[in-house]
Amino acid sequence: MNGVKTTMGIHASIIVERAGQKAIIIGHRGSMLKNIGTAARLDIEELVGTKVFLELFVKVEPDWRNREYYLKNFGYKPDRG
Repeated sequence: MNGVKTTMGIHASIIVERAGQKAIIIGHRGSMLKNIGTAARLDIEELVGTKVFLELFVKVEPDWRNREYYLKNFGYKPDRG
């Protein structure tokens, strides 16, 4: 591609059950989320072989671990169609 570098954009959500967990994931002034994002971005770049723009969101979804829909949607349970 004539030396043109491509960048892959990825938008990802980190789902937690409580607001307190969200605060822990984000950390003081976003420091923990930045560390998580940097480590994930480097791993993904190594995996796909191109630069990655990774945008992370932290969302609170109460009791998601006990809801069939979320377990299937997040890949924890096979969809028995």
